[in-house]
Amino acid sequence: MSDPGRFSDSFRHDARAILRFAGPLAVNNLVLAGMMLTNTVMAGRLGPEPLAGVAVGGSYYQMFWLFGLGILMSISPLVAHAYGGGRDSEVGRRFRQGLWLSQMLAVPLVSGLLCVVPVLGWFGTDPRAIPHAAGYVYAMCFGMPAMLAFLAHRYTSEGIGWTRPVMYTALIGLSVNLAGNLLLTRGSFGIPSLGATGCGIATALAYWSMLVTMHLYQRRHAIYARFALFERFEHPDPASLREILALGLPIAGSVVSEGGLFAVAALLMSTLGTEIVAAHQIAINYGAAMFMIPLSLHSATTIHVAHQAGRGDMAAARLAGWAGIAMCGMIMAVSSLVILGARHGIAEAYTSDPGVQGLAAGLLLFVAIFQIPDGLQVGSAGALRGFKDANVPMALNFAAYWLIGFPLAWWFGIHLRVGPAGIWAGLIAGLFACALLLLWRYQRISRRALAIQSSST
Repeated sequence: MSDPGRFSDSFRHDARAILRFAGPLAVNNLVLAGMMLTNTVMAGRLGPEPLAGVAVGGSYYQMFWLFGLGILMSISPLVAHAYGGGRDSEVGRRFRQGLWLSQMLAVPLVSGLLCVVPVLGWFGTDPRAIPHAAGYVYAMCFGMPAMLAFLAHRYTSEGIGWTRPVMYTALIGLSVNLAGNLLLTRGSFGIPSLGATGCGIATALAYWSMLVTMHLYQRRHAIYARFALFERFEHPDPASLREILALGLPIAGSVVSEGGLFAVAALLMSTLGTEIVAAHQIAINYGAAMFMIPLSLHSATTIHVAHQAGRGDMAAARLAGWAGIAMCGMIMAVSSLVILGARHGIAEAYTSDPGVQGLAAGLLLFVAIFQIPDGLQVGSAGALRGFKDANVPMALNFAAYWLIGFPLAWWFGIHLRVGPAGIWAGLIAGLFACALLLLWRYQRISRRALAIQSSST
């Protein structure tokens, strides 16, 4: 950084702004992780095979969901730039076009999800887990259109810096998911246990409840009135859709590169037996829960950086990005220490199976190792998106995860038969590479933006 003194002076201001945006988002993200935690715990109480089915089915679903999430994530920086520049009508237009795009995306994504059985069979997944995984995925298909529409609502609200309703809707979704799991997964009030399928139905219903809640909130709250979100019906506009896709596709590429690597790692694990899959699911589920906090800081960093950039203050935007990156790294350092000290207790909270507990406690050591690089890479990604920089980060993500992480995971875990530890070693290598590359990119792109502004004034 060229001006460490100013960074030190501005860090407290930027940290307060980022935390103000991130607080409700952290609740939202932790609640979404809580849904998966609920599904995992409920399935785990039914035995290793339903738990393996939720793990494998969830990983398969995640690859498609992440693609839609990444594309719609572009709404947040686009809206934030418009809001920072005082262009209120553009905010409404971005929302309406994003809503159209969300439902256009639902068609191919659901179609891909329906192919779960042949894909898992081709991949070599343990046949005992496939029926449970398929039931889970088929049920989740019902929730995909609602979740995508919710994301269009959510990222519009995030873009204007109003993140509180995202928290409210998530809490309602968690309540619906928990009640649905108690009724459908375990079986209550005369309803038979539906196993992994019940987990999927409960989560799909939660997604619909979140969409309805968010939609009604945005229709009625005065803060949205100036943007006229629902003032008129608007047909899909190819030019506007292309603008969203121009930023959204590379963001989706970055998100899928990382999420896809972890999903494929779960599929690699699925070839090693149901106990290993169950242990991996515990480790990755807990790691994902901890990741929700820096992920909220990532989104808040994008908003804060984009607001500063939209106002034309590139120096402030650059320093805001560095503040967000530092905060993500510090949070994950604390998370790593917690995992190291409590990994056996964490494993016991998920399952009563002694074999799965031992395997999971061992894999949680690897989760502890990758916490800090994971925090640095997600913070860097959020700062870069605030500058609307997505194409090069997508290439860097792909290189780190698929040219380094995946080959090493396959080589050590499958080819050399090291097993789960080898697969996790590959994941960690990919995360370290990604963190270093994105930090380098942010240093470069933020310095360039500052130089361009300086030369024009």
